[in-house]
Amino acid sequence: MKTLAVDGVDTKLSLDYEDIRRQEYELITDLLDILPRIDNLGTERLEQVRDALFHADHPFLAVFIGPFSSGKTSILNALLGESDLLAVGPIPTTDRIHILRWGEEPDRMNSGGDVDTVFYPSPLLKKISFVDTPGLESVFQHHEEVTRRFLHRSDLVFLVMLATQAMTSRNLDYLKQIKSYGKKVIILINQADLLSEDERKSVREYVIDQSKAHLGFEPEVWLVSAKEGLEARVGEELDKAKWEASGLQKIEEYVDKQLSDASRLRQKLQTPLQITQNVTQAALTVVRRNQSSLDHYQALNENINRQLDVDKRELEKIVREINDEIAKQFTEASERGGRAIRSLLRVSRALPSIGRGILSLVGLSRLLKNIQGGSAIRLAFEHEKAFEPIYTLPAISDKLGPRLEGKDIQDIDDLVEYARREVKKLPPSIQEKVIGQIQPPARYDREALTALRAELEPIEEEAREVETQYIEHAFQNTLLYVAVWEILLVIFGVALISTWDGVAQSRPELPVALLIGLLALGLLGVLFMPIRGRILANAYANRLLKLQNRYIETITKAADTQIIYGMQLRREAIAPLTRLVTAQAELHNDQLKKLQAAEQEMVKIEAALNALGKKRIPGL
Repeated sequence: MKTLAVDGVDTKLSLDYEDIRRQEYELITDLLDILPRIDNLGTERLEQVRDALFHADHPFLAVFIGPFSSGKTSILNALLGESDLLAVGPIPTTDRIHILRWGEEPDRMNSGGDVDTVFYPSPLLKKISFVDTPGLESVFQHHEEVTRRFLHRSDLVFLVMLATQAMTSRNLDYLKQIKSYGKKVIILINQADLLSEDERKSVREYVIDQSKAHLGFEPEVWLVSAKEGLEARVGEELDKAKWEASGLQKIEEYVDKQLSDASRLRQKLQTPLQITQNVTQAALTVVRRNQSSLDHYQALNENINRQLDVDKRELEKIVREINDEIAKQFTEASERGGRAIRSLLRVSRALPSIGRGILSLVGLSRLLKNIQGGSAIRLAFEHEKAFEPIYTLPAISDKLGPRLEGKDIQDIDDLVEYARREVKKLPPSIQEKVIGQIQPPARYDREALTALRAELEPIEEEAREVETQYIEHAFQNTLLYVAVWEILLVIFGVALISTWDGVAQSRPELPVALLIGLLALGLLGVLFMPIRGRILANAYANRLLKLQNRYIETITKAADTQIIYGMQLRREAIAPLTRLVTAQAELHNDQLKKLQAAEQEMVKIEAALNALGKKRIPGL
């Protein structure tokens, strides 16, 4: 939009007018970026806003209409001071509509369809824009829609007719059609230079009388001469006498009068503002209605998210159930192993255990193993079936993959079916915006769980072999310590007996006391064995608990990765619907925000418009 001061008009009024017009133009331009994206807003609303933009983009608009060769193009050339700005001729030279606007340099551009815009640096175009139409014969036969649009937008219509063909029946029909648009109409009688003064008066009175008789109103009728107007432009300076004789100065005077009238300028700016206000209100109603209908689909999105949360919790429950089974097996293994350990170190097995310790001291423990068919610990573990729970772990952990996969596939199928049903319920205008297919994944990847077995086997092996070896080593050491203790006590007892007579003579009570002490210490060694058994059983339980935690942590880590993958598959399967709902909600919120901002801007413009041309009291 070109903002320009209007020559010959009150400078303050002109500047205020241009400032408001610029604000309206920017407001309408912003709205034209928003409105086309509002669903269910009729195209007629966009056309109304484009009309408003046209109003705001043109300072003042006058449309020239008349039959072929009536001289309207020549009149415009004379007004703008360029004889060949627009082509003229005795036969129709163009079938196009021209908008003449001010521009710093002469230029011409196509404005769409049969409309061209001609820019020209004429001072008059700083005040007003002109529209030159083809002959009326063409206008109402082939350009009715385009011309109707320009007549609707115009502030003034000039109906041009030749002096020799003034107010023919056809011209009268044209005037009726033009008057139906409710616009100010001024009749220009061209080639007045061919008439005498009396003929001019007669023609003017005839046109007025015909208008009164057939249309019921008295139009303004100006007699003009495009020829004299062009002749007045010959040379570097305007021939004022010829220009006045041409009658074309009345058009300039009329324009200055219109643009000096604040109420007329206010009305000129009120038109696009009123159009914009009406359309904005209609758009807000539509957006709120769209949002209301979208509430269901926003709730649908929330329902989907809640269902996804439920699905995730159920997947996590499957993992917990598997882990609980695993923990149960580790607990069972711990209890059985504890019983095996305590069974070997109970008091009733003291003598055999001490015997084992003595054989270990003399290096015969391996012989005993061979005789018995294995170490005492391993035999005790086998007797209590302590390893059986560990052997069940692979079967339990291997159930995890199929259960997660089955749950994922079933949930995805259910979600896809649900989403497809909901899409069918969407309005057609929204359905068209669904991008992509709502469908289950083509493949399912269990990669996170396939490598799990390789990580679990070393833990299972450690629970079976490494822990057994540790317990066996601790058991052997316990037997050695007890055997050594008891042997030392026996040696000490033998030494005491060998000196019994001598000691008994000097202190008869001492040997008996020492003997009782030795027996007590021997019994203490025997009692130490069950205590040691409980200590070893507890240590074994604690180490198995650590292995259990490692085992469960390994499974949980892999399961979490698989769950994330499964949840992602769910989201991707129904993403076209959820993306649409989210995007529409964001779009509607953005539209509502921008329309409300436009409303606020309109209030400011209306206040400035009401103050246009009014004197302000200083200090207020």
